[in-house]
Amino acid sequence: MASKAQQRPLALQIVLLITLVVWMAAAAFPFFWTLWGSFKVEADFFSLADWTNALTGRMTSMETGEAFTAQGYYGAWIQEEFWRATLNSVLVCLFVVTISLTLGTLGGYALARSTYRYAFWFLLIALIFRAMPPITLVSGYLPVFFEWNVWGYLPTAIIVLVAINQPFTLWMLHSFFKNIPQDLDESAMVDGCTRFQAFRHVIIPVMWPGVITTGLFSFLLAYNDFAVTAMILDKQNQTMVPKIASFLGTTQTKGNVMFAVAAVVSTTAPLFLLIMFFQRQIVSGLTAGAVKG
Repeated sequence: MASKAQQRPLALQIVLLITLVVWMAAAAFPFFWTLWGSFKVEADFFSLADWTNALTGRMTSMETGEAFTAQGYYGAWIQEEFWRATLNSVLVCLFVVTISLTLGTLGGYALARSTYRYAFWFLLIALIFRAMPPITLVSGYLPVFFEWNVWGYLPTAIIVLVAINQPFTLWMLHSFFKNIPQDLDESAMVDGCTRFQAFRHVIIPVMWPGVITTGLFSFLLAYNDFAVTAMILDKQNQTMVPKIASFLGTTQTKGNVMFAVAAVVSTTAPLFLLIMFFQRQIVSGLTAGAVKG
């Protein structure tokens, strides 16, 4: 029997291929254009006289003697100490993901196996809490943080991000646990496991793709956050996204725009690598609903 691809008309296959290529090129163009421009000077990348200067690097060659320059990266990472913001982002993401997944797996499992009606209402309240704009939640935290003199520190931002992220992890992991047959728990307990041992040794290995998927979304929330970190962290403890915004806020200083461009590339590139590395687990996690009892 011929495959579905072989049964399609040749013209349709060509149209699908062209559409896919155009879509991928359009999606990837902004990043690669920014990557290219990060090795130019501001007069080339933001040239008003001739946009082709960004391709040829005419002003870059005149200023530096080469068609490409790493001045933007040097200025961002060394001169403006972007590495500090990167380290802060790593710490924030590490703790947010660890705490969110720990609480989310335990809470999601308990709610998925609960026979009480309060579990539904708890999840509903969590969904309402998650639907609220983060900026409204942060404004409620600020008076307490100022009163306790804990504003501006990384642990404070971690607490708020976990609080905002936790309803999402609960819903995601609850849905994954719901699709795992309860017979697995009962079989493990018949064999002598406690409820927690069944959860740890039987359920979690089956749930692993879902945990990775939820952890990745939690990571992206903390990694890309601007509203919370910009309001809660002071200038010395900025993460990467607010640090980039601070470059753009000083455009009157020569070179600061290119610092921002280099910082954007430095911030975006790890996300591409992360998605590529975990693509199999993400697909498995998102299709975990196909598990049958």
